[in-house]
Amino acid sequence: MTGDFTTIFVIAVTVGFAAYSLVINSSFVILTVLATVASVREARRAEFAGFDETFAEPNPIGVSIVMPAHNEAASIVASVQAMRSLRYPEFEVIVVDDGSTDGTAALLVDTYDMVEAPLVVSDSVPVLGPVVNTYVSPRGDTSLVLVRKANGGKADALNAGLNVARKELVCMVDADSLLDPEALLHVTRPFADDPVHVVAAGGVVRVANGSIVSNGRVIKARMPRRILPTIQVVEYVRAFLIGRAGWSQAGGLLIISGAFGVFRTSAVHEVGGLATDCIGEDAELVVRLHRHIGDTRDSARVVFVPEPVAWTEVPEDFGTLARQRRRWHRGLTEVYSRHKSMMFRPRYGFIGMVTLPWFWLFELMAPVVELVGLVYFGAVMTRWGLEHYGVAQTDLVQGWVVVLLFACATSYAIAVSVFALLSDELSFGRYSSITDQLRAVAGALGEHLGYRQLTAWWRMQGMVAALRGSKAVWGDMKRHGFDDEGPTGGR
Repeated sequence: MTGDFTTIFVIAVTVGFAAYSLVINSSFVILTVLATVASVREARRAEFAGFDETFAEPNPIGVSIVMPAHNEAASIVASVQAMRSLRYPEFEVIVVDDGSTDGTAALLVDTYDMVEAPLVVSDSVPVLGPVVNTYVSPRGDTSLVLVRKANGGKADALNAGLNVARKELVCMVDADSLLDPEALLHVTRPFADDPVHVVAAGGVVRVANGSIVSNGRVIKARMPRRILPTIQVVEYVRAFLIGRAGWSQAGGLLIISGAFGVFRTSAVHEVGGLATDCIGEDAELVVRLHRHIGDTRDSARVVFVPEPVAWTEVPEDFGTLARQRRRWHRGLTEVYSRHKSMMFRPRYGFIGMVTLPWFWLFELMAPVVELVGLVYFGAVMTRWGLEHYGVAQTDLVQGWVVVLLFACATSYAIAVSVFALLSDELSFGRYSSITDQLRAVAGALGEHLGYRQLTAWWRMQGMVAALRGSKAVWGDMKRHGFDDEGPTGGR
């Protein structure tokens, strides 16, 4: 009787893992279809975007670009240069130096001949680290502002920037990000099309490692030569151009990346700015906006635009990657700890009924399922191997069945990634060479050869740290910076 129960249990677990894999990858297929439709429509619309009309507007929508910076001396000048050269009629760049110790502020002051000026800093959004001083370009040019403050973390730096921002929209970007010249023209379009309802819009973040950078711009997209950043290219394509574009089409966009997002300034002030006690402040802000929308019965929307691009440097060593993934998953865990009551609540619409439950099962709990599945697979394989040597006898599921299911699940996941890469290439054609495309496919294959298992382990650590309530540590994110041959680490 016990043997029958054990057999049924093992079969149930095997089928359960197979079903989990089938559902998550099928979900990505659906999201891919939705995202492809959105990308094709956006690409067609771009041909008739009428950006000249934006410049001809007597009162264009102003944008305050807020860049939090902490020890970003390696890339800060290139990033600011890229921001100041954006094609947009009315914007300001606000760099918030959050207690840097590597001369980030001094480098900006020297490069742009900035002078100290006592700007009025609002206190509408609370900040932890007080503002020390503010700088502007000479001759009264306030299109570039430098805010120096005591260290309080990235979210606190963004809040300080919000208190200085003077424009209707605020664009939050990482200091190591490089934006395409027309990025603001694209990402602000939803606000112009629907000024009443759109409160936030996210853009695409792509990997800059290996690409050619000149004067703060990516002038030639190339795949990294190293396998670790190449795999991350695949992840970013799948996450942004498939995941977020698809969720936006369905009306359930949950996350806007802190590397590149635009918000209606008044809406961010209304919800109290960014949470300084949550390491996933970008995701938490968007979820809090959704909560506010549901609580006030508002019809506001959060959208994703697949065309505007911010380029960022991804980790090229395992230590930096581990710290990043632990931080990301800890942030997601903290977001769910704060907003779990939104799940399955009709007042929060598609977000509460579909998106949040899906992310809980297939994002938050994914590392748990993957690691348990890996242990289970190893146990079955070990038992099966022992049977062949006559060491053990069992009527449990045969090893070849588990191998077949594992191979099918992995192949399905690889196919989804390749489909995402194909959709990206057909829609935007960023990587034109055959060599780059082959490297991308190699990254899709290599992702399943230890990379997923390692990142699952790191993500699990981040979740445990959040649940234990241990002190959040940002950790040093090693940067190589950009030069005219691309990020030095990507060559």
